[in-house]
Amino acid sequence: MECKRRQRQRGFTLMELLIVIAIIMIILGIARVKYQAAVMSSHELAALTEIGTIHQAETQYMSQFGTFATSLAQLGPPASGASGPQAADLMQKSLTEGKASGYIFTLAARPTGYVVTAIPEVFNSTGRRTFYSDESLVIRANNTQEPATATSPEVK
Repeated sequence: MECKRRQRQRGFTLMELLIVIAIIMIILGIARVKYQAAVMSSHELAALTEIGTIHQAETQYMSQFGTFATSLAQLGPPASGASGPQAADLMQKSLTEGKASGYIFTLAARPTGYVVTAIPEVFNSTGRRTFYSDESLVIRANNTQEPATATSPEVK
């Protein structure tokens, strides 16, 4: 009789296993949200770094050619041959293609300089802020899907 009681006491009941699985699922859900937030923050930090890289390349381009570049391709490596105004070889090719670190970058000319924008490829997935900067080197951000502009708050 006592042997049968011991056999019943070994192992877990179905209810105990379901409770443990439910607890594990809750913990995984919380961890996933935290992980996604960390990934978005790292994408945003990388985007800020890439904007700084574009500023540095624009400064070098201006010192070499007397004008600002009007496209990211002008700052990148040449397809073949020597570098020049159409491909100054001042930035890596991946950034000159306009996509890096979950963001889409654009460079546009304006009469007094240039404008750089960075927009997440998928808002609230690859990033939750849009960025704007110009030849003043001040980076501005918008916390909504609307692209940041010259009047957006400064990133500090």
